Amino acid sequence: MTTHATAGEDRLTDAQRDLRARAREFVEEVLMPLELEAERLGGRLPAETIEGIRREALTRRLNGGRHAVEHGGQGWTMLEWFLVNEQFGRVTNGLHWHVPNAYNVLGSGTPEQVDRWLRPALRGEAAGDAYAVTEALAGSDPSGIATTARRSDGGWVIDGEKWFVTSGDVAAVLIVMALALEDGERRPTLFLVEPGTPGVEFVEYPQFTHNYPHGHPTIRFTGVEIPADAVIGGVGEGEALQRAWFTEERLGIAVHALGAMWRLLEDTTAWACERVQGGSRIIDHQGISFPLADSATDATVGRLLALHVAEMIDEGADLKLVHAKASMAKLFVSEAAGRCADRAVQAFGGRGYMRSNVAERFNRELRVDRIWEGTSEVLRLIIARALERRGVERTIQ
Repeated sequence: MTTHATAGEDRLTDAQRDLRARAREFVEEVLMPLELEAERLGGRLPAETIEGIRREALTRRLNGGRHAVEHGGQGWTMLEWFLVNEQFGRVTNGLHWHVPNAYNVLGSGTPEQVDRWLRPALRGEAAGDAYAVTEALAGSDPSGIATTARRSDGGWVIDGEKWFVTSGDVAAVLIVMALALEDGERRPTLFLVEPGTPGVEFVEYPQFTHNYPHGHPTIRFTGVEIPADAVIGGVGEGEALQRAWFTEERLGIAVHALGAMWRLLEDTTAWACERVQGGSRIIDHQGISFPLADSATDATVGRLLALHVAEMIDEGADLKLVHAKASMAKLFVSEAAGRCADRAVQAFGGRGYMRSNVAERFNRELRVDRIWEGTSEVLRLIIARALERRGVERTIQ
């Protein structure tokens, strides 16, 4: 097994090195051998194979990374989470989705909510959760949502429609962002809704470019009655909880894309050193070697930025500044990873256009990283506002 140096390698503890090694072995021994089967099956592996992935993840203690130990998670620092998710990013077809986990907002639930939804998900006993925020007219800017929740005798009634609900087709519970209507105000609030509740309708299952384990259905809520205790974190707290969710999701996309770049550079460099054309290895031609050098530079710079964000979170830095920095990481790395995949396809030539080739799969899969959890354009707005409100020095250092 080759080694991969991290920034501040000498600062890692033995436990952190062991964690990274466990994640890498899991990826290389369990997930990578399943990539081509997942591709042939459109991302949907047999149930027994999925159960095997979950069992291995639990055995290697890779489940529920950032969730509290008392909730059944591992209690990782953000640096530790980075080390594991970088490894997960090296795999195509979203196979790491089968590792038992849940969105961070569930950790803010009541003891009853944690017992009912979070613990079983982290043990791999339940299908987990799905986050429903995007709407037809509210995407990267969630302030435009129209879904409402009004008080009823027994709790709340939700009306609205959500798009692109990732894993909504398999989730045990939906985390729904809605505007709670009370006292003449519209207060962003997160609600827990079971998919089988009357009034919940799955209206479309759109097909996307990638082959991932789960779908991204459109879900309509019409007069959906839920109990009063279905609120997460309190009425009106949805925006703050969602900001923390967006921050982690955006950093996560950057970290996974870094893992993808690592894999792409490994495979493409090995191919370029082996492939001979015109009597020379193709890596000896600048048309191949220079794009590889550019991608290696992108990967190194992006990794330093993402590690910086992880360290800021562990040190308890200003959350709004962290939000801007995480937006920077997602913006830079997602765009750099797209360039890296495109260059890799070109280096492989016709082979790079075959679905059996890692470059072809990543070329499809990485494209969405510039869209979901905040488009590149919205991220630029967030960064520009940070420059204005927090100053250049704090924003760029």
